[in-house]
Formats: sequence, C-alpha cells, structure tokens
Amino acid sequence: MGETPAPSLLDDKTARRLRGFGLPGILSILIIFMGNVVLLPGSALLVLLWARLSGTPWRELGFVRPKSWIRTIATGILFGFALKFLMKAIVMPLLGADPINQAYHYLAGNLSAVPLTLYLLIAGAGFGEETFFRGYAFERLGKLFGDSIVAKISIVLLTSIWFGLAHYSVQGVAGTEQATIVGLVFGTIFAFTGRLFMLMIAHAAFDLTAYGMIYWNLETAVAHFVFK
Repeated sequence: MGETPAPSLLDDKTARRLRGFGLPGILSILIIFMGNVVLLPGSALLVLLWARLSGTPWRELGFVRPKSWIRTIATGILFGFALKFLMKAIVMPLLGADPINQAYHYLAGNLSAVPLTLYLLIAGAGFGEETFFRGYAFERLGKLFGDSIVAKISIVLLTSIWFGLAHYSVQGVAGTEQATIVGLVFGTIFAFTGRLFMLMIAHAAFDLTAYGMIYWNLETAVAHFVFK
C-alpha cells in the first residue's frame, strides 16, 4: 500500500465533507462503526473505502510501507509473543484473573474450529482491530483534538479504554483489563511511530499465542510460570 491514495472518486467538496464532522462525516463514522455487525473485518474494510472516497492519505491511517518487511514481520511476531506471555504469566495473575479463559476454553483441542479461528484472529483482530482502533480512531480523534502532547495522551487513553470495553461482552472483566493494557501498549507505540504494519503483525501474533495456549491446554501452566 503506497504513501498516498489515488485521487478521491468523489468531487473535492464531497470528499472534504466526508473528512469533516458535519452530517456526511458523522454518517460515515456510524456506518463504519456498524461494519463488523455485517462481516469481520467489515469496519476496517469500510475505513479503507472511506479513505479512498475522502482522499485521506494512507499515511494518516498508519499505512506506511516499512523500510524492511522482514524486520517488521520478525519484530511484530516476537513482540506479540513476548507481550502475550508477559500478560499471561505476570500481569493477569497479579490482577487476579482466572488462569483459564472461560470464554474461549471451548477451543481447547477443537480441530474443527481452527480455520475460522485463524481467520478471525488474523483478519478480524490483526488487520481489523488495528485499522479501526489505532489507524482510524487516531486519525478521527486527532482531527478533533489536535496533535499536542496532551491530545495524543488523551487519544491513547480514550482508544485504550474503548478497546478494552469492546471486549467486555464476551470476555468479562479480565478480558477488558487485558485489552485495555494491550491497547495502551499498542496505542503508545502508534502515537510515537504512526505506523500500523508492525502492530497488525504483533496483534495477530499476540492472539495466535493466546490461541495456542488455549488449544494445547497450556494456560494454567503459563499462568503459574512465575507465580506458583
């Protein structure tokens, strides 16, 4: 994906309205919010369509081509794995979380669920959530709050809480706590770098590591790795 998109498919006036916060802009936000109701990662795909129609540069959403794909992929995989292990072995036990993720324990040894789960973790979470919660949310809130240090801190906090709450209905309090912390980590990195690709890979690696722990019944062992 290049640094800037092709010229908007719409006239300049309409494109500006989509980038703004009048009725067209608000409607586009609401439609994007509803995208995942239809299909995962629907919201992320609608973000890309919105960028194309509004003439928003890809860079403003974090789609910046890495200098080295190999280094970016390797960094993302290692970071995602390490972060999940840290969360499972140290952070979540300190917060009193159940070693077993009850919401997804049905995936343990469930071979038939593997294809759909891999799709949801890679496309829905890695690509979808990072495009929406980091790229799009940071771009929209940045236009409202500005680019000061206080504004960036506020955006990181707001998107992290939002990201955490989005996990509550399925994963409860522990899932919300974990997602909020991960949102703070990923959001802070994005605030400094403005780049999404490493975070997408790290997010997918994080979730795939969590999935591996569940599938092979390693959750309790990892949760007790430090605190016996």
